Amino acid sequence: MLLENLPPAADLAAYVKQYRIADFSFAGGQPPPFKAYPPRVQECLQFYPKDPEQVVLPQSGRRCPQTRVALTGQPTVVSNRHIGQNFLTLQVVFQPGQLFLLTGIPAQQLVNGYLDAEAVLGAEVARVNEQLATAASYPQMLSVVEQYLRQLVRRARGKPHPIDRIGRLMGQYPDKYPLEWFAREACLSYRQFDRKFKERMGVGPKLYRRIIRFDQAFRRKNQAPEQDWLSIALHCGYHDYQHLAKDYAAFTGHSPAAFYAIETRAPERYFGEWEV
Repeated sequence: MLLENLPPAADLAAYVKQYRIADFSFAGGQPPPFKAYPPRVQECLQFYPKDPEQVVLPQSGRRCPQTRVALTGQPTVVSNRHIGQNFLTLQVVFQPGQLFLLTGIPAQQLVNGYLDAEAVLGAEVARVNEQLATAASYPQMLSVVEQYLRQLVRRARGKPHPIDRIGRLMGQYPDKYPLEWFAREACLSYRQFDRKFKERMGVGPKLYRRIIRFDQAFRRKNQAPEQDWLSIALHCGYHDYQHLAKDYAAFTGHSPAAFYAIETRAPERYFGEWEV
């Protein structure tokens, strides 16, 4: 069993935030529990060398077609990830704005998307996934993926933009500066800033900041389960508990306590792990 976040090679750090490897095996009989995957600021390329997963968006009822390699856009709602008995995934988490830079696809077109990466990036991603299935170790898996990513970078269809740096800054300091300050840092009017932000991040800056704050609260509860929800709300920059509960309802369809109860039944919990 493994659940680990790993850093990219230095030459890819401008494009890749981290890799996430999850490797779970469940005994036969009952199907494994699903993972209620809450919104967080990220766009990903996700490989499944073993069993794929079935992704369902419970708030709309949409079932995404299964695929061996998925391209996922910025999520704004929870997705339920139903995994197989032998589950291995390597997730490439891109830096803000870099999926747009690499593919040229406006990020707002990918919001809540779970796409067949082969249809977008070509058959090469399928060959990479086949190599991952026969890799002898996790470091070898990373080497295979990074070799492919370097090719993707060489074929990049876009160019860097100040908004990319703003996306990173907002992730580090979501509540420290007003949105107008970020617009000035990007040397744009607020209207231009909002339009360009959606193009490269998928959502507007207000919603982006809400997702960051919500994700902080989600992870804070995992880190300190004994802490009450009002304390978590205030720690993460919410005005009060109701402010936090409003975001939980919007992003997950549940109250904070109800969604945390679902989170405690996630697959990784069976192995003594959780997201922090």
